[in-house]
Amino acid sequence: MVRTMKIARKYFVSGMVQGVGFRFFVQRSAAKHQVVGYVRNLADGRVEAYAEGSPESMKGFHEDLLAGPKFSVVDEVEEIVAETQGEFSSFHIER
Repeated sequence: MVRTMKIARKYFVSGMVQGVGFRFFVQRSAAKHQVVGYVRNLADGRVEAYAEGSPESMKGFHEDLLAGPKFSVVDEVEEIVAETQGEFSSFHIER
């Protein structure tokens, strides 16, 4: 069995990204790209996402974050290299 290399990233998305369905959009994108982790709103108005997946899947996931859902306005997506934790089996919304 060939194991696919997994990478991890933490993203901080700023702009009009709360109250527009952004977390649900991110969760759907993660499922589409077979990425695991979480997404949550931050008190400062940004959205934080932690994701693990193959380099190819993470590229597509990042592109979706840049686009955002229909009613959002994404000003910036800060991407930080993170350590893979291996504790996630799905992608969920943290409240």
